[in-house]
Amino acid sequence: MIRKVLVSTAACVLAAMVACSKSPTTPASPTGTPTSESGAAADGSTLKASTPSVVSPIGGGQITDPIVLTASKVNGKFGDISPSYQFQIRSGSTVVYDSGVTGGGGSGNNVAHTVPSSAALNPDADYTWRVRSVFQGQNGSWSADGSFKSPVGAYLRNGELRDPLSIGRTVGQPVGNVTFSSEGATINDQDSRIVYVMDQTVRAGEFSMMVKNIKSAAPGDKSKILSIQEGFDDITTNRFRFTVEKRGSGYPSPGATTYRIITGNSETRIFDGARNVVDYDVSHWYLWTASWRLGQARVRVVDVDTGKTVYDSVVSTGSAPREYEPSPMVAYVGAPAGRAGSSDASVPRIIVKNVWLSANPRPGFPQ
Repeated sequence: MIRKVLVSTAACVLAAMVACSKSPTTPASPTGTPTSESGAAADGSTLKASTPSVVSPIGGGQITDPIVLTASKVNGKFGDISPSYQFQIRSGSTVVYDSGVTGGGGSGNNVAHTVPSSAALNPDADYTWRVRSVFQGQNGSWSADGSFKSPVGAYLRNGELRDPLSIGRTVGQPVGNVTFSSEGATINDQDSRIVYVMDQTVRAGEFSMMVKNIKSAAPGDKSKILSIQEGFDDITTNRFRFTVEKRGSGYPSPGATTYRIITGNSETRIFDGARNVVDYDVSHWYLWTASWRLGQARVRVVDVDTGKTVYDSVVSTGSAPREYEPSPMVAYVGAPAGRAGSSDASVPRIIVKNVWLSANPRPGFPQ
């Protein structure tokens, strides 16, 4: 009897050992490439992948157009994946731009997304941004926030024009041979210009811009740096003409700077500024400002590199029967050809940036 019990016990132990030896071992990682587990993480993510890190822009500094958001690519926790990404830009807690699910373009270990101009962010404003990965319908964790100040911006709205021109484009209409670089827009010949049709008339304000590569003896006669008129008839006799001139090699005194403003009637309301010869340095930037209000007009030119005012002339326009009110108000970098032809149009080869036309004071522009 004792022998039977011992044999039975031994058999049970042997059976248990065999059963244990046949139990499946837990693999180090699942086969295939699983991307999610049941349930979401505390942050709502369901994709089992690393969290992307923001690369640029960061630190809150001001950036330039175009806005390019760059982040690190993610890795799957259980194997390689090729995810898409979603980018968001926020103002405070409000999402002001969402890319939707977009491709994973970029180079090396980074992914980049160019924000379209249609995003219409406010210029010179503070924003944060973040990114997450998306794969097979599963969302990864959001990155930490990056921060930036938006570009100074180019716009024409509500009677105000701001156009840096150094961002490769203009909110105006280039006519003729106008080219763009990081310095600004180059007006390559006398028949070229940039046209701005204002959506409102500025009855008192300023039209200003920075100008470089001004050659005193450049081709031309009564050539224009900037100008304003009403509509599109002949600018020479336009009843709201305001032209600012740097006269060229076809004029007896090349480099002479002057201006003319007409305040509503070309027969009786013509006013001319002082005519002074200025020796312009082609390597210097000059800030040209034409301003007007009821009873007065002024043109001032400042050498930005030295801080010296090289031209400043104020004229009294008297008690005009109306304000300076061209409608529609059409402004130009340069000028169209009037009855005298191309020699009286734009100053050729000038480089222009940071254009401003508004009833408000000129703001700061990145230099």
